[in-house]
Amino acid sequence: MFYREAGQFKTSYAEYLQALPLREDKVGIAIWLLLAVFYVPFFGLPGLEYTFAMNAIMIPVLIFTITALGLNILVGYTGQISLGTGAFMGVGAYACYKLTTYFPDVNIILIILASGFVSAAVGALFGLPSLRIKGFYLVVATLAAQFFLEWCFIRVEWLYNYNPSGAIEVPQREVFGIVVTGAAASPATRYLVVLGILIFLTIIAGNLVRGRIGRSWMMIRDMDIAAELIGVRPLRAKLSAFAVSSYYCGVSGALMVFLWLGAAEVESFDVNHSFLYLFMVIFGGLGSITGSYMGAAFIWTFPILLKELGKRVFDIDSIIMENVSLVAIGMLIVFILIKEPHGLARLWQLGKQKLRIWPFAH
Repeated sequence: MFYREAGQFKTSYAEYLQALPLREDKVGIAIWLLLAVFYVPFFGLPGLEYTFAMNAIMIPVLIFTITALGLNILVGYTGQISLGTGAFMGVGAYACYKLTTYFPDVNIILIILASGFVSAAVGALFGLPSLRIKGFYLVVATLAAQFFLEWCFIRVEWLYNYNPSGAIEVPQREVFGIVVTGAAASPATRYLVVLGILIFLTIIAGNLVRGRIGRSWMMIRDMDIAAELIGVRPLRAKLSAFAVSSYYCGVSGALMVFLWLGAAEVESFDVNHSFLYLFMVIFGGLGSITGSYMGAAFIWTFPILLKELGKRVFDIDSIIMENVSLVAIGMLIVFILIKEPHGLARLWQLGKQKLRIWPFAH
């Protein structure tokens, strides 16, 4: 009885077509935001040590949600499959590192957001083959981009300032007198910065997919020839999807290095991570912003919580539990693809529909 549409009248198309037409959805998101802003930074997660909860769960989940949002724009909304996500994240991370070197006095948050534009340019460049090829051949093309960019991260010493270790190391930076990056930055500060960027990028993604650009992406996804016949330009639609997706991936890569890891090598952006991000999108739900949140949260937290459960309750070695978690995730992905190909977001949508008419059957 707490999730009802009765009595919520719409008097205009704008009210009917808004992103959150039901009052309960708005209240639910407000509650989640209040918990994320005022509870988690100070108390962490119940049952888990504070530093572990922030550094191992909350901060990476928020960062990977940005990655999933970007990849979902390309795969879910435009239908262009990519296996170069890890490399595009690396472009953003290395670009942010170089920008901090050349502009040490610029606000680090602005540099992180600006580094995404470098990744967007590289993504649009490697998205050019999508104008001629698609399907399996496009997968191979993006995989080639992954390997080529990994080679650049190793061989082009200028990218990591000729560091003998070949790694990029995060310098300490302050914003309004508060340490944001570096070893002295507190987990709460880093978490709030990542959360603010995630909210900002989510609002942008929601407006993009609901507007003219998003409709052109979805028309290309559903039937590109018919979309071209009715006036959609494939060049603009596909390249814009690659650019926007790569921008999100670049920002998340910069956040991953500067606000989570503190230092990174090329292994942080290899093809295994690209598959991981693709699993997040598939499991959460293609073509769904909510699914990006669900997929990133589940794929990242499930192995960690399973290892903690095995260690605390059953006293099982963490290496064994890690292998068990990989098998469990694989089985869950196969199961969700068979039972509900649209992922967790579709299950959540079906649950809301049933709540709207409960206790009646239809």
